[in-house]
Amino acid sequence: MSETSQSLIIATRKSRLALWQAEHVQHLLSQCTQQPVSLLSMNTQGDQILDRALSKIGGKGLFVKELERAIEDNKADLAVHSLKDVPMVLPEGFELAAILQREDPRDALVCNHFSSLAALPDGAIVGTSSLRRWVQLRAIRPDLRIEPLRGNIDTRLRKLDEGHYDAIVLAAAGLKRLGLADRIKETIEVSCMLPAVGQGALGLEILSTNSKLYHLLQPLNHLPTFLCTHAERAVSRALGGSCSMPLAAYASLDGNQLTLNALLGHPHHTGLLHAQRQQNIADLNDAIEVGQSVAQQLIDAGAHQWLVDLS
Repeated sequence: MSETSQSLIIATRKSRLALWQAEHVQHLLSQCTQQPVSLLSMNTQGDQILDRALSKIGGKGLFVKELERAIEDNKADLAVHSLKDVPMVLPEGFELAAILQREDPRDALVCNHFSSLAALPDGAIVGTSSLRRWVQLRAIRPDLRIEPLRGNIDTRLRKLDEGHYDAIVLAAAGLKRLGLADRIKETIEVSCMLPAVGQGALGLEILSTNSKLYHLLQPLNHLPTFLCTHAERAVSRALGGSCSMPLAAYASLDGNQLTLNALLGHPHHTGLLHAQRQQNIADLNDAIEVGQSVAQQLIDAGAHQWLVDLS
């Protein structure tokens, strides 16, 4: 608990989705701790710089640095993040204390005049600034024009409605959390488009020395999501964890059997490298080992040279 307040304080970005996520955690945490919980909303660099791709300005870590600084400065106790925005290697002294049960991990096609990705006409303009989505869309529909699109969900939807794009691709989880599921024309199955590492999950970051808060947060930790997303993050970490890397990874858990699929694309090669592993796991170390082995499969398939090209 911060010295300046009698309540737990959650650092969050100011976007509508980030505030929904923080308020969701605020409600859950106040219920399980019976303590007051308040929010500290902040503008991050990632929210302010919208005219350049994230890979060109420092990566998704721009969404979390200010929140981490607030924790270091004792202005907040924890930060709520979309897990897909959290760098694969945290700054020294920080840890992900809990990961909440995952929402829908899939990508969603949003458009006003066509019913599905397959129904888009030749040459249709599709908006996304995700390299991961771009390489997979190119593989599925090489005839499409993929154009950059940044901003919060409302900004992206407005640009679609103004006619700048024929369709856009967003995370289904964010649309559902904001009550915008009716905007989804097609939820794209993971067999067709693999999600980003951690997509759909919320991570709670704290100082690693704050053992009291760590234990307070454990009732919010969803073990299957925790194990699956750590396996996914292990793939990215083993490959360098760069925002400029068109990497997708998705894990599911059936009993003790973890299934992990991953792929890597390249801006100048039309092919995709695929890897998969199924293994019974007992703990976090096993999950991480599965992720590392899948990363090695990608390296053996030629990922090393692609990563050199992307660096």
